[in-house]
Amino acid sequence: MIQATNIQKYFGELQVLKGVDVEIKKGEIIAIVGASGAGKTTLLQILGTLDTPTNPKESSIHINGIDVTKLTDKNLAKFRNEHIGFIFQFHQLLPEFTALENVCIPAFIRKTPKDTAEKRGKELLDFLGLSHRYHHRPKELSGGEQQRVAVARALINNPAVVFADEPSGNLDSESADNLHGLFFKLREQFGQTFVIVTHNRELADMADRKLTMVDGSIVN
Repeated sequence: MIQATNIQKYFGELQVLKGVDVEIKKGEIIAIVGASGAGKTTLLQILGTLDTPTNPKESSIHINGIDVTKLTDKNLAKFRNEHIGFIFQFHQLLPEFTALENVCIPAFIRKTPKDTAEKRGKELLDFLGLSHRYHHRPKELSGGEQQRVAVARALINNPAVVFADEPSGNLDSESADNLHGLFFKLREQFGQTFVIVTHNRELADMADRKLTMVDGSIVN
C-alpha cells in the first residue's frame, strides 16, 4: 500500500527527517507517536504528498504502486484528490457551506456529478450519525459533529488511505473516544488504511502498529 524509502527533510540547516523508511499494508491502522518536534507531522505531510523530501532523487514514496515523487504537479493533485483523504486536528470546514456541501467538495473537484456526490455524501453522514445535520453550517454543529463531517469529507472519494494529524486533539474525551472507535469501524466497513499522528496514548495503543519517532528517525 505505502512504501517510502530514505525520506529526508531539511528546513534550512535543521534536518527534521533523517532517512526514514516506512512500509504500511492495506487496511492497517498505524499510529505515529513521539515527542513534539520528532518529525511526526512532517513525515505525515510528505507521505500524504502535501510536502516533498529534500532529497527527491535518493528517495521514493510508492502509494498503490505509484511513485508519487515522480508525478507532475497536475497529476499529483489529481492523484491526491482521488486516492488520499485527510483529517486534521482542526476540522477546516468552510463556514459558508452546509455539512453536506463541505463533505461533497472533494467529489466536486473530481467532477463527480452533483446528484452522485450528494447521494454518497448523505450515505456517509448517515453512517456517521449525522442524517439530521445535512443542512446545518459548521457553527451550528458541536465539535464532535464538525470532526465527523471532516471524516465524511475525507472519505467521499473512497480514498485508499486516510492521513490524520492529531484528529482528536481538539475534542473532549467522550468525542475523542467516539472518533477513535469510528476509525476502526470505517476500516471494517470500507477497508481504508489509516496513518494517524497522535499524542493520545489510548488511540496509539488501539492501532495495529505504533511507529515511534525520535529526533527525525523511526526507532521501532
